[in-house]
Amino acid sequence: MLEVEVPPSKSITHRALVISALALGNSVIKNPLLCDDTIYTMEALRKLGVDIRREGERIYVKGTNGRINPPEEKTEIYVGNSGTSARFLTAFASLAKKDVLITGDKRLKERPMEDLLQVLFKVGIGLKFLEKKWHIPFIIRGPLIGGTFLLPKAESSQFVSALIIVGPCLKYGMELLIKEIPVSGSYIRLTLEVMRKFGMNYRVSSDLRWYRFPYHPYMGREFSVEPDASSAAYFWAAAAVTGEEIKVKGLKRSSNQPDIKFLDVLEKMGCTVEEEDDGIKVKGGELEGIEIDMNNMPDQVPTLAVISLFAKGKTHIFNVPHLRGKESDRLKAMATEIRKLGGKVEEKEDGLIIEGGKKLHGAQIETYNDHRIAMSFAVAKLKVKDIEIKGKECVSKSFPNFWEVWERVFYGKDKT
Repeated sequence: MLEVEVPPSKSITHRALVISALALGNSVIKNPLLCDDTIYTMEALRKLGVDIRREGERIYVKGTNGRINPPEEKTEIYVGNSGTSARFLTAFASLAKKDVLITGDKRLKERPMEDLLQVLFKVGIGLKFLEKKWHIPFIIRGPLIGGTFLLPKAESSQFVSALIIVGPCLKYGMELLIKEIPVSGSYIRLTLEVMRKFGMNYRVSSDLRWYRFPYHPYMGREFSVEPDASSAAYFWAAAAVTGEEIKVKGLKRSSNQPDIKFLDVLEKMGCTVEEEDDGIKVKGGELEGIEIDMNNMPDQVPTLAVISLFAKGKTHIFNVPHLRGKESDRLKAMATEIRKLGGKVEEKEDGLIIEGGKKLHGAQIETYNDHRIAMSFAVAKLKVKDIEIKGKECVSKSFPNFWEVWERVFYGKDKT
Protein backbone atom coordinates (compact mmCIF):
# COMPACT_ATOMS: atom_id res chain seq x y z
CA MET A 1 0.00 0.00 0.00
CA LEU A 2 1.11 3.54 -0.74
CA GLU A 3 0.52 6.38 1.73
CA VAL A 4 0.59 10.11 1.11
CA GLU A 5 -0.01 13.37 2.93
CA VAL A 6 -1.55 16.16 0.85
CA PRO A 7 -1.50 19.92 1.51
CA PRO A 8 -4.18 21.74 3.53
CA SER A 9 -7.41 22.78 1.83
CA LYS A 10 -7.17 25.79 -0.46
CA SER A 11 -10.91 26.46 -0.29
CA ILE A 12 -10.99 26.42 3.51
CA THR A 13 -7.81 28.50 3.84
CA HIS A 14 -9.27 31.25 1.61
CA ARG A 15 -12.48 31.38 3.63
CA ALA A 16 -10.70 31.37 6.99
CA LEU A 17 -8.39 34.20 5.90
CA VAL A 18 -11.15 36.55 4.79
CA ILE A 19 -13.54 35.74 7.65
CA SER A 20 -10.83 36.11 10.32
CA ALA A 21 -9.91 39.49 8.77
CA LEU A 22 -13.53 40.58 9.33
CA ALA A 23 -13.79 39.19 12.86
CA LEU A 24 -13.84 40.92 16.22
CA GLY A 25 -10.63 39.95 17.99
CA ASN A 26 -7.63 37.89 16.98
CA SER A 27 -7.49 34.59 15.12
CA VAL A 28 -4.85 31.93 14.61
CA ILE A 29 -5.15 29.83 11.44
CA LYS A 30 -3.28 26.60 11.98
CA ASN A 31 -2.00 24.46 9.11
CA PRO A 32 -3.00 26.89 6.32
CA LEU A 33 -2.24 26.21 2.67
CA LEU A 34 0.52 28.47 1.39
CA CYS A 35 0.26 28.54 -2.40
CA ASP A 36 0.02 31.20 -5.11
CA ASP A 37 -3.68 31.87 -4.59
CA THR A 38 -3.73 32.08 -0.81
CA ILE A 39 -0.60 34.24 -0.79
CA TYR A 40 -2.33 36.67 -3.18
CA THR A 41 -5.22 36.84 -0.72
CA MET A 42 -2.97 37.42 2.28
CA GLU A 43 -0.98 40.13 0.54
CA ALA A 44 -4.17 41.86 -0.58
CA LEU A 45 -5.65 41.78 2.92
CA ARG A 46 -2.45 43.31 4.26
CA LYS A 47 -2.63 46.12 1.67
CA LEU A 48 -6.24 46.73 2.68
CA GLY A 49 -5.17 47.42 6.25
CA VAL A 50 -5.44 44.00 7.92
CA ASP A 51 -2.71 43.08 10.41
CA ILE A 52 -1.82 39.60 9.19
CA ARG A 53 1.43 37.72 9.62
CA ARG A 54 2.75 34.23 9.13
CA GLU A 55 4.93 32.37 11.61
CA GLY A 56 5.85 28.85 10.55
CA GLU A 57 2.69 26.75 10.10
CA ARG A 58 0.41 29.42 11.55
CA ILE A 59 -1.12 32.67 10.34
CA TYR A 60 -2.02 35.32 12.91
CA VAL A 61 -4.81 37.74 12.01
CA LYS A 62 -5.92 40.80 13.95
CA GLY A 63 -9.59 41.19 13.02
CA THR A 64 -11.05 44.50 11.86
CA ASN A 65 -14.63 43.93 13.12
CA GLY A 66 -15.73 44.54 9.55
CA ARG A 67 -14.29 48.07 9.46
CA ILE A 68 -12.02 48.13 6.45
CA ASN A 69 -9.76 51.16 6.28
CA PRO A 70 -6.88 50.85 3.79
CA PRO A 71 -3.88 53.02 4.70
CA GLU A 72 -3.80 54.62 1.24
CA GLU A 73 -6.51 56.68 -0.47
CA LYS A 74 -6.15 54.36 -3.46
CA THR A 75 -4.94 50.78 -3.03
CA GLU A 76 -4.00 48.45 -5.88
CA ILE A 77 -4.21 44.72 -5.34
CA TYR A 78 -3.09 42.06 -7.80
CA VAL A 79 -4.50 38.53 -7.58
CA GLY A 80 -2.89 36.70 -10.53
CA ASN A 81 -5.39 34.16 -11.88
CA SER A 82 -7.09 33.48 -8.56
CA GLY A 83 -10.81 33.68 -9.14
CA THR A 84 -11.51 33.02 -5.47
CA SER A 85 -9.26 35.90 -4.41
CA ALA A 86 -10.82 38.23 -6.98
CA ARG A 87 -14.43 37.50 -5.99
CA PHE A 88 -13.89 37.41 -2.20
CA LEU A 89 -11.73 40.54 -2.18
CA THR A 90 -14.18 42.46 -4.35
CA ALA A 91 -16.89 42.05 -1.70
CA PHE A 92 -14.34 42.68 1.07
CA ALA A 93 -13.11 45.91 -0.59
CA SER A 94 -16.70 47.14 -0.97
CA LEU A 95 -16.72 47.71 2.81
CA ALA A 96 -14.08 50.44 2.47
CA LYS A 97 -14.72 54.15 1.89
CA LYS A 98 -11.60 54.43 -0.27
CA ASP A 99 -10.73 53.45 -3.83
CA VAL A 100 -9.44 49.91 -4.36
CA LEU A 101 -8.10 48.86 -7.77
CA ILE A 102 -8.39 45.11 -8.32
CA THR A 103 -6.46 43.55 -11.17
CA GLY A 104 -5.00 40.23 -12.25
CA ASP A 105 -3.40 38.37 -15.13
CA LYS A 106 -4.65 38.07 -18.70
CA ARG A 107 -6.84 35.01 -18.08
CA LEU A 108 -8.47 36.50 -14.98
CA LYS A 109 -9.48 39.53 -17.05
CA GLU A 110 -11.54 37.17 -19.21
CA ARG A 111 -13.21 35.30 -16.35
CA PRO A 112 -16.79 36.16 -15.30
CA MET A 113 -17.41 38.82 -12.66
CA GLU A 114 -20.61 40.48 -13.88
CA ASP A 115 -23.11 38.71 -11.62
CA LEU A 116 -21.29 39.89 -8.50
CA LEU A 117 -20.48 43.38 -9.78
CA GLN A 118 -24.04 44.04 -10.96
CA VAL A 119 -25.39 43.29 -7.49
CA LEU A 120 -22.90 45.65 -5.84
CA PHE A 121 -23.49 48.37 -8.43
CA LYS A 122 -27.26 48.24 -7.92
CA VAL A 123 -26.90 48.86 -4.18
CA GLY A 124 -24.75 51.93 -4.75
CA ILE A 125 -21.16 50.70 -4.82
CA GLY A 126 -18.94 52.79 -7.09
CA LEU A 127 -17.31 50.95 -9.97
CA LYS A 128 -14.96 52.25 -12.65
CA PHE A 129 -13.91 49.78 -15.32
CA LEU A 130 -10.41 50.27 -16.72
CA GLU A 131 -10.62 47.90 -19.69
CA LYS A 132 -13.73 45.77 -20.36
CA LYS A 133 -17.03 46.50 -18.61
CA TRP A 134 -17.94 44.08 -15.82
CA HIS A 135 -14.45 42.58 -15.87
CA ILE A 136 -11.20 43.04 -14.01
CA PRO A 137 -9.42 45.49 -13.77
CA PHE A 138 -11.73 47.95 -12.02
CA ILE A 139 -11.77 50.46 -9.19
CA ILE A 140 -14.32 49.81 -6.47
CA ARG A 141 -15.43 52.19 -3.75
CA GLY A 142 -17.84 51.60 -0.85
CA PRO A 143 -19.06 51.50 1.74
CA LEU A 144 -21.56 48.69 1.48
CA ILE A 145 -24.19 49.18 4.22
CA GLY A 146 -26.60 46.30 3.69
CA GLY A 147 -30.24 45.69 2.93
CA THR A 148 -31.82 43.44 0.31
CA PHE A 149 -29.63 42.11 -2.49
CA LEU A 150 -31.06 40.54 -5.65
CA LEU A 151 -28.90 38.18 -7.71
CA PRO A 152 -30.55 37.08 -10.99
CA LYS A 153 -28.12 34.17 -11.37
CA ALA A 154 -24.81 32.94 -10.04
CA GLU A 155 -22.48 31.72 -12.78
CA SER A 156 -20.00 30.92 -10.00
CA SER A 157 -20.71 29.86 -6.42
CA GLN A 158 -17.91 32.24 -5.45
CA PHE A 159 -20.20 35.20 -6.18
CA VAL A 160 -22.62 33.96 -3.53
CA SER A 161 -19.85 33.08 -1.07
CA ALA A 162 -18.27 36.52 -1.51
CA LEU A 163 -21.54 38.27 -0.67
CA ILE A 164 -22.59 36.13 2.27
CA ILE A 165 -19.16 36.36 3.90
CA VAL A 166 -19.51 40.15 4.24
CA GLY A 167 -23.26 40.01 4.98
CA PRO A 168 -23.00 39.89 8.79
CA CYS A 169 -20.62 42.89 8.79
CA LEU A 170 -23.13 45.26 7.17
CA LYS A 171 -24.84 47.96 9.25
CA TYR A 172 -28.28 46.84 8.13
CA GLY A 173 -27.45 43.17 7.70
CA MET A 174 -28.17 41.32 4.47
CA GLU A 175 -31.05 39.54 2.85
CA LEU A 176 -29.91 37.84 -0.36
CA LEU A 177 -32.32 36.51 -2.96
CA ILE A 178 -31.16 34.49 -5.98
CA LYS A 179 -33.53 33.91 -8.89
CA GLU A 180 -31.92 30.65 -10.02
CA ILE A 181 -30.46 27.82 -7.96
CA PRO A 182 -26.72 28.62 -7.79
CA VAL A 183 -24.11 26.32 -9.31
CA SER A 184 -21.77 24.29 -7.11
CA GLY A 185 -23.93 24.71 -4.03
CA SER A 186 -21.59 22.43 -2.09
CA TYR A 187 -19.01 25.25 -2.02
CA ILE A 188 -21.61 27.67 -0.65
CA ARG A 189 -22.38 25.17 2.11
CA LEU A 190 -18.65 25.00 2.86
CA THR A 191 -18.61 28.80 3.19
CA LEU A 192 -21.58 28.72 5.57
CA GLU A 193 -19.84 26.06 7.67
CA VAL A 194 -16.68 28.16 8.07
CA MET A 195 -18.84 31.21 8.90
CA ARG A 196 -20.58 29.17 11.59
CA LYS A 197 -17.26 28.16 13.12
CA PHE A 198 -16.40 31.85 13.51
CA GLY A 199 -19.59 32.38 15.52
CA MET A 200 -22.08 33.34 12.82
CA ASN A 201 -25.78 32.54 12.90
CA TYR A 202 -27.88 32.78 9.75
CA ARG A 203 -31.02 31.63 8.02
CA VAL A 204 -30.84 29.97 4.64
CA SER A 205 -33.26 28.08 2.41
CA SER A 206 -32.59 24.46 1.56
CA ASP A 207 -32.14 25.33 -2.15
CA LEU A 208 -29.59 28.07 -1.32
CA ARG A 209 -31.65 30.79 -3.03
CA TRP A 210 -32.47 32.82 0.12
CA TYR A 211 -30.24 34.03 2.96
CA ARG A 212 -30.67 36.35 5.91
CA PHE A 213 -27.80 37.64 8.02
CA PRO A 214 -28.39 40.08 10.89
CA TYR A 215 -25.59 42.49 11.75
CA HIS A 216 -23.36 40.46 14.05
CA PRO A 217 -19.56 40.35 14.34
CA TYR A 218 -17.59 37.24 13.63
CA MET A 219 -15.57 36.17 16.65
CA GLY A 220 -11.83 35.57 16.36
CA ARG A 221 -10.69 32.03 17.19
CA GLU A 222 -8.15 29.32 16.61
CA PHE A 223 -8.99 27.49 13.41
CA SER A 224 -7.33 24.41 11.93
CA VAL A 225 -7.38 23.68 8.19
CA GLU A 226 -7.85 20.04 7.23
CA PRO A 227 -6.11 18.29 4.28
CA ASP A 228 -7.32 19.21 0.80
CA ALA A 229 -9.79 16.73 -0.67
CA SER A 230 -9.20 18.23 -4.14
CA SER A 231 -5.50 17.41 -3.94
CA ALA A 232 -6.24 13.98 -2.50
CA ALA A 233 -8.39 13.12 -5.50
CA TYR A 234 -5.37 12.82 -7.83
CA PHE A 235 -3.87 10.10 -5.64
CA TRP A 236 -7.18 8.27 -5.35
CA ALA A 237 -7.50 8.56 -9.13
CA ALA A 238 -4.06 7.02 -9.46
CA ALA A 239 -5.25 4.06 -7.39
CA ALA A 240 -8.24 3.72 -9.71
CA VAL A 241 -6.23 3.48 -12.91
CA THR A 242 -3.26 1.46 -11.62
CA GLY A 243 -5.08 -0.98 -9.32
CA GLU A 244 -2.80 0.08 -6.44
CA GLU A 245 -4.06 0.64 -2.90
CA ILE A 246 -3.38 4.24 -1.87
CA LYS A 247 -4.17 5.94 1.43
CA VAL A 248 -4.43 9.71 1.83
CA LYS A 249 -3.80 10.51 5.47
CA GLY A 250 -5.76 12.90 7.65
CA LEU A 251 -9.09 13.02 5.78
CA LYS A 252 -12.52 11.80 6.88
CA ARG A 253 -15.52 11.01 4.67
CA SER A 254 -17.53 13.32 6.93
CA SER A 255 -15.54 16.30 5.63
CA ASN A 256 -17.59 19.24 4.34
CA GLN A 257 -15.26 19.70 1.38
CA PRO A 258 -17.20 19.12 -1.84
CA ASP A 259 -14.52 16.96 -3.44
CA ILE A 260 -14.71 14.33 -0.70
CA LYS A 261 -17.75 13.11 -2.66
CA PHE A 262 -15.35 12.08 -5.44
CA LEU A 263 -14.96 8.89 -3.41
CA ASP A 264 -18.59 8.08 -4.22
CA VAL A 265 -17.79 8.48 -7.92
CA LEU A 266 -14.85 6.10 -7.67
CA GLU A 267 -16.98 3.51 -5.87
CA LYS A 268 -19.61 3.79 -8.57
CA MET A 269 -16.91 3.10 -11.19
CA GLY A 270 -15.68 -0.03 -9.41
CA CYS A 271 -13.11 1.05 -6.82
CA THR A 272 -13.03 -0.01 -3.19
CA VAL A 273 -12.98 2.78 -0.59
CA GLU A 274 -12.17 2.22 3.07
CA GLU A 275 -12.00 4.81 5.85
CA GLU A 276 -9.46 4.18 8.59
CA ASP A 277 -8.59 6.12 11.74
CA ASP A 278 -5.73 7.94 10.02
CA GLY A 279 -7.10 8.44 6.51
CA ILE A 280 -8.97 7.06 3.53
CA LYS A 281 -7.65 4.38 1.20
CA VAL A 282 -8.78 3.55 -2.31
CA LYS A 283 -8.02 0.41 -4.29
CA GLY A 284 -8.62 0.26 -7.99
CA GLY A 285 -10.84 -2.36 -9.57
CA GLU A 286 -12.30 -3.09 -12.99
CA LEU A 287 -13.52 0.34 -14.00
CA GLU A 288 -16.90 0.95 -15.63
CA GLY A 289 -18.00 4.13 -17.35
CA ILE A 290 -20.76 6.15 -15.65
CA GLU A 291 -23.17 8.98 -16.33
CA ILE A 292 -22.82 11.69 -13.71
CA ASP A 293 -23.78 15.27 -12.83
CA MET A 294 -20.55 16.92 -11.60
CA ASN A 295 -22.04 20.34 -10.79
CA ASN A 296 -21.15 20.08 -7.11
CA MET A 297 -17.52 19.00 -7.64
CA PRO A 298 -16.49 20.67 -10.90
CA ASP A 299 -12.79 20.75 -10.00
CA GLN A 300 -12.68 16.97 -10.40
CA VAL A 301 -14.04 16.89 -13.93
CA PRO A 302 -10.52 16.80 -15.45
CA THR A 303 -9.58 14.02 -13.02
CA LEU A 304 -12.66 11.98 -13.89
CA ALA A 305 -12.10 12.57 -17.60
CA VAL A 306 -8.64 10.99 -17.36
CA ILE A 307 -9.90 8.04 -15.29
CA SER A 308 -12.62 7.49 -17.90
CA LEU A 309 -9.98 6.74 -20.53
CA PHE A 310 -9.23 3.50 -18.66
CA ALA A 311 -12.83 2.49 -17.93
CA LYS A 312 -15.02 0.11 -19.89
CA GLY A 313 -17.70 1.86 -21.93
CA LYS A 314 -18.71 5.50 -22.01
CA THR A 315 -18.57 8.11 -19.27
CA HIS A 316 -20.91 11.06 -19.64
CA ILE A 317 -20.03 14.10 -17.49
CA PHE A 318 -22.72 16.78 -17.55
CA ASN A 319 -24.10 19.97 -15.91
CA VAL A 320 -20.75 21.76 -15.69
CA PRO A 321 -20.96 24.57 -18.29
CA HIS A 322 -19.31 26.96 -15.80
CA LEU A 323 -16.03 25.05 -16.29
CA ARG A 324 -15.51 27.18 -19.40
CA GLY A 325 -14.86 30.18 -17.13
CA LYS A 326 -12.22 28.60 -14.89
CA GLU A 327 -8.43 28.98 -15.09
CA SER A 328 -8.89 27.61 -18.60
CA ASP A 329 -11.89 26.49 -20.60
CA ARG A 330 -11.57 23.10 -18.96
CA LEU A 331 -14.05 21.29 -21.19
CA LYS A 332 -12.33 22.40 -24.37
CA ALA A 333 -8.87 21.86 -22.86
CA MET A 334 -9.60 18.30 -21.73
CA ALA A 335 -11.20 17.34 -25.04
CA THR A 336 -8.23 18.72 -26.97
CA GLU A 337 -5.57 17.00 -24.87
CA ILE A 338 -7.40 13.66 -24.61
CA ARG A 339 -7.54 13.51 -28.41
CA LYS A 340 -3.76 14.03 -28.51
CA LEU A 341 -3.41 10.76 -26.58
CA GLY A 342 -5.65 8.90 -29.01
CA GLY A 343 -8.69 9.02 -26.73
CA LYS A 344 -12.22 9.33 -28.06
CA VAL A 345 -14.11 12.27 -26.58
CA GLU A 346 -17.11 14.37 -27.50
CA GLU A 347 -17.22 17.91 -26.18
CA LYS A 348 -20.70 19.05 -25.17
CA GLU A 349 -21.80 22.53 -24.15
CA ASP A 350 -22.11 21.41 -20.53
CA GLY A 351 -19.74 18.47 -20.31
CA LEU A 352 -17.86 15.61 -21.96
CA ILE A 353 -18.61 12.12 -23.25
CA ILE A 354 -15.53 9.89 -23.13
CA GLU A 355 -15.28 6.40 -24.55
CA GLY A 356 -12.84 4.32 -22.55
CA GLY A 357 -10.68 1.39 -23.56
CA LYS A 358 -9.07 2.99 -26.60
CA LYS A 359 -5.41 2.42 -27.38
CA LEU A 360 -3.52 5.44 -26.07
CA HIS A 361 -0.09 6.79 -26.94
CA GLY A 362 2.30 9.43 -25.72
CA ALA A 363 1.93 13.11 -26.56
CA GLN A 364 2.94 16.57 -25.43
CA ILE A 365 0.19 17.85 -23.14
CA GLU A 366 -0.57 21.56 -22.92
CA THR A 367 -1.71 22.64 -19.45
CA TYR A 368 -3.07 26.11 -20.36
CA ASN A 369 -1.50 27.37 -17.11
CA ASP A 370 -4.20 25.38 -15.29
CA HIS A 371 -3.14 23.37 -12.26
CA ARG A 372 -6.08 20.96 -12.51
CA ILE A 373 -5.17 20.03 -16.10
CA ALA A 374 -1.54 19.39 -15.16
CA MET A 375 -2.31 17.19 -12.15
CA SER A 376 -4.99 15.22 -13.99
CA PHE A 377 -2.63 14.22 -16.78
CA ALA A 378 -0.06 13.14 -14.20
CA VAL A 379 -2.55 10.30 -13.55
CA ALA A 380 -2.59 9.37 -17.25
CA LYS A 381 1.20 9.37 -17.30
CA LEU A 382 1.22 6.47 -14.82
CA LYS A 383 -0.33 4.26 -17.51
CA VAL A 384 0.76 5.77 -20.84
CA LYS A 385 4.40 6.05 -21.84
CA ASP A 386 5.97 9.15 -23.33
CA ILE A 387 3.53 11.75 -22.01
CA GLU A 388 5.23 15.11 -21.60
CA ILE A 389 3.40 17.71 -19.54
CA LYS A 390 4.24 21.31 -20.48
CA GLY A 391 4.10 24.17 -17.99
CA LYS A 392 4.20 21.83 -15.02
CA GLU A 393 5.01 24.69 -12.65
CA CYS A 394 1.36 25.86 -12.76
CA VAL A 395 0.63 23.44 -9.88
CA SER A 396 2.02 26.13 -7.55
CA LYS A 397 -1.48 27.61 -7.66
CA SER A 398 -2.76 24.98 -5.21
CA PHE A 399 -0.14 22.23 -4.56
CA PRO A 400 3.36 23.75 -4.80
CA ASN A 401 5.32 20.52 -4.20
CA PHE A 402 2.99 18.25 -6.19
CA TRP A 403 5.64 16.88 -8.54
CA GLU A 404 8.03 16.16 -5.70
CA VAL A 405 5.35 14.24 -3.78
CA TRP A 406 4.09 12.48 -6.92
CA GLU A 407 7.60 11.37 -7.88
CA ARG A 408 8.32 10.05 -4.40
CA VAL A 409 5.07 8.12 -4.08
CA PHE A 410 4.84 6.58 -7.55
CA TYR A 411 8.39 6.37 -8.75
CA GLY A 412 10.24 6.13 -5.44
CA LYS A 413 7.63 3.53 -4.36
CA ASP A 414 7.30 4.47 -0.69
CA LYS A 415 5.31 1.33 0.11
CA THR A 416 4.26 0.42 3.61
